[in-house]
Amino acid sequence: MSNPYKPTPVKISDIVVENEARDIKTFKLTFIDKADEENFVFLPGQFAELSMFGFGECPIGIASSPTEKGYLLFTVKRAGVVTTQLHRAAVNETIGIRGPLGNTYPLEKMKGNNILIVGGGFAFTTLRATIKYILEQTNRPRFGDLMVIYGARSPGELLYKSELWALEKRSDMETFITVDKGDKKWNRREGFVPTVLKEVAPSSRQTVALVCGPPIMIKFTLPVLIELGFSPESIFLSLEMRMKCGIGKCGHCNIGHKYVCKDGPVFSFAELQKLPQEY
Repeated sequence: MSNPYKPTPVKISDIVVENEARDIKTFKLTFIDKADEENFVFLPGQFAELSMFGFGECPIGIASSPTEKGYLLFTVKRAGVVTTQLHRAAVNETIGIRGPLGNTYPLEKMKGNNILIVGGGFAFTTLRATIKYILEQTNRPRFGDLMVIYGARSPGELLYKSELWALEKRSDMETFITVDKGDKKWNRREGFVPTVLKEVAPSSRQTVALVCGPPIMIKFTLPVLIELGFSPESIFLSLEMRMKCGIGKCGHCNIGHKYVCKDGPVFSFAELQKLPQEY
């Protein structure tokens, strides 16, 4: 058996600063060995451990879709020792990756259904991967209507801005971008994500909802979804913020009897209702 703790070397091929505070960056990673790339088979919702040699590793959701070939994207907020060191890294530097880890969004359950995606802040990463996956030309006919609601505290904190404006122009989906408070240049929607969700009131009929964002956003979004008629079984959340070692050995990610890194990070709201309220 291969060593589950051993990272695979990858090269940083590009770095994009995502926000005005410059504490969120998207790293484009390419595998040094082609065989490693072929062995890294993943689906939207999964995550990986990124290693900075000599400093440690941290779990990060995969922001790219498997339909985007030849590279992986990870959007990382500078927060601790490892992420700070990663933010100091330069293009062409070699780092490590371990994964893919965790489960995926329920793609089989989603097929033939309408999809509602609700995201907030820098937790939009795996949702971005899911949107890209659904919109891929051969995948799009497998899903029904697609609605995306995404918000951030301010315009400068929105991720993937050029992609967001492109999504707004598409005719095969509905996109609602909002900020808690706009600036002088902002001429789009203002309001908290749960409020916008209630305003646009998507139909719950044959619809699967995917939700990922700050805990406070999730707390106020779930009651709105229930009010709109979504069943707990049709709502799926990503608890990637609970990730630690990624393989169920350290025990730091558990909620009740569940290990988020092995049983998740994606859970239905129905599943979470049976667990202690620790998420």
